[in-house]
Amino acid sequence: MFESIFIGSGFAFAAAIQPGPLQAFLLASVAQRGWKRTLPAAFAPVISDIPIAILVLLILKSISQTMTIVLQAAGGVFLIYLAWASYRRWKRQTTIELKTDGSTPRTVLQAATVNILNPNPYLGWSLVLGPAVLAAWRQSPPNTAALIIAFYATMVAVLAGTVFLFGLARLLGPTGRRTLVLVSAVTLAALGVYQLVSALMKAGSALRFGAA
Repeated sequence: MFESIFIGSGFAFAAAIQPGPLQAFLLASVAQRGWKRTLPAAFAPVISDIPIAILVLLILKSISQTMTIVLQAAGGVFLIYLAWASYRRWKRQTTIELKTDGSTPRTVLQAATVNILNPNPYLGWSLVLGPAVLAAWRQSPPNTAALIIAFYATMVAVLAGTVFLFGLARLLGPTGRRTLVLVSAVTLAALGVYQLVSALMKAGSALRFGAA
């Protein structure tokens, strides 16, 4: 169960603090409407991910275990790529700014719409969360529940904390966001290496079992 919690919470933390469309909308909403009225929008990923998760899991459930291992390895490479991109962003810029187009999500559903149109949840569920959920399910249903709960609890908590800090006299300024990007890069790299090692170990076990 610790493995499931580690994957879920680690990936959620790294994803939530990455500058992106949802974070930009949250910042715009705080600036125009205040952090208290924006806070419910932190739950947007819970709503937007439901159809994404169902679609991805239905597809992944129909593929072979070998392909699942391949996807897990691809997920590890994807996480390491994100870590490298985050590190380059941290190294290249002295500050990290979130750009907005002036739009403001007025409801949780509007914020969820912003997120569902973002390609990142689809990639995350296809390459990281989906294979992890299936692997956890093969172990036990409680492990699956722990992974999903850890992911969304961490995601909502980090987004809510970000909204709160945005609202308190901009305590999370450009320098603070730059630091979080570096933390995100380290977290993504650790998760990516873990995913790759786990996939290689499963592939090795499958080969030994097939040879036997």
